Amino acid sequence: MTPDKIQVRLYLQALQERLTATLEAADGGARFGRDAWQRPEGGGGESRVLKDGHLFEQAGVGFSHVFGPSLPPAATSARPELAGASFEALGVSLVLHPLNPYVPTTHMNVRFFIAEKAGQPAAWWFGGGFDLTPCYPFDTDVLHWHRVARAACEPFGAALYPRFKDGCDRYFYLPHRAETRGVGGLFFDDFAEGGFERAFGFQQAVGDAFLDAYLPIVARRRDFPFGNRERSFQLYRRGRYVEFNLAFDRGTLFGLQSGGRTESILMSLPPLVRFEYGWRAEPNSPEARLAADYLRPRDWLAELHD
Repeated sequence: MTPDKIQVRLYLQALQERLTATLEAADGGARFGRDAWQRPEGGGGESRVLKDGHLFEQAGVGFSHVFGPSLPPAATSARPELAGASFEALGVSLVLHPLNPYVPTTHMNVRFFIAEKAGQPAAWWFGGGFDLTPCYPFDTDVLHWHRVARAACEPFGAALYPRFKDGCDRYFYLPHRAETRGVGGLFFDDFAEGGFERAFGFQQAVGDAFLDAYLPIVARRRDFPFGNRERSFQLYRRGRYVEFNLAFDRGTLFGLQSGGRTESILMSLPPLVRFEYGWRAEPNSPEARLAADYLRPRDWLAELHD
């Protein structure tokens, strides 16, 4: 079946609307500013950013539909046969940086690509996923997060959750720190299995599952008291988020290499961050427990006795 770009675009725009409305309600104070933009090379989008809310220090939900004459290196490293192909890319990307250190940072994106090259049939695929980055993790939260991720995958086959859970662990990894960015979730790319309707259905299942995965965690943690120690640690851990996004994230690299809008690409970065040379957590502290017990690939559902 020929991919239906209009259907994909309508879903993604509706998803952006649903995400921003629900997150505004959850914040209970601030509202998303809306910033429509056009790209000289082709296409555009709308970036929505909420700042200084009751719940979110900063939240960004962006929609983009861009096209160009040549895929950048970030998009062809895994598909070298598409080097030089023209492209069209649609997606929604979300990053939430809560104020309370006990509420995890989180990221979600769903995207669709079409690449065309003379003499070859058009190539298309879906990608995306969601992942959780807590400073002060709780097993109940991690278990809930992965249960929802598994449930989103199950209608499309039992093999998808372990496959894309492993993909998330491998992708959101900082090799220079020898640690994962957080406790994982789902990550998939180059997904076209079973044809357009099935692959698009899976993308929708992942996009639709995000709020079910995240909001119950927010409800449990948003009123936890915190002080300078927790806030300082949160800002320090945000530094890891910056390191990953600027050095390894393929979406960031794709946007910058393809001449994308810099402000929209970098809205994923936290508003405040702290770097400290040689910092070490106190032994047996909650801060030490994060690295020791959580920032490595684990079979969460099995280990937490799901």
